[in-house]
Amino acid sequence: MSAPLGRRVAAEAIGTALLVVMVVGSGIQATELTRDIGVQLLANSLATVFGLGVLIALLGPISGAHFNPAVTLAAWFTSRRAPGGLALRDVAAYVPAQITGAIGGVVLADAMFAKPLVKFSTHDRSAGHLWLSEVVATAGLILLIFGLTRVGRAALAPAAVASYIGAAYWFTSSTSFANPAVTIGRAFTNTFAGIAPASVAPFIAAQLLGTVLGLGVVAAVYGPSPAPAGRALVAQGEPELASS
Repeated sequence: MSAPLGRRVAAEAIGTALLVVMVVGSGIQATELTRDIGVQLLANSLATVFGLGVLIALLGPISGAHFNPAVTLAAWFTSRRAPGGLALRDVAAYVPAQITGAIGGVVLADAMFAKPLVKFSTHDRSAGHLWLSEVVATAGLILLIFGLTRVGRAALAPAAVASYIGAAYWFTSSTSFANPAVTIGRAFTNTFAGIAPASVAPFIAAQLLGTVLGLGVVAAVYGPSPAPAGRALVAQGEPELASS
């Protein structure tokens, strides 16, 4: 990683915060404009797709644009023995920054729509089919990010990752959180995008399982990594991109 750790951590915190602002803010806006749940989800997913693509393109060259502890952990695991790979100290700095950014993003989104700044969600999401959806969504995200790197197409990450997240909104029953930090953050808002605190832990467990399965699929499809995997990304040797 070429940028100093402090700048990379700032990029992760700010990027995750802005991602959550887009998810939560567009959800609030959609529910205030229409009562049609399908239209609400469409508006929410479109805002997330466009915003996420911009954030990855903008911040990817600095931190890799993980915005997601699952991606950070996968990047560390795949590059832990490679020179210049993501180190444990990076993980220890990235993950708290992502979680803090996610909570800050929720507070900012609620403030912009004159909602209570912090009000825990009552939206229960405790069901087996939702957990399965999170496993599938997260595994697919990991496969996409690290698969792009393995085939030399990391420059496509901003469009590809954003497109995948947009699609996963619709093909999963959970609407594809696929991100432990965002899951935690969304517990702090009792709006369209919220998740009840009691539902958070099972979602995160499912996401971590999906991360492991995603890495397993990468290994099965592409074989052992021939190069340092922790630098997967944008273009011209910048750190690995990703997110959700």
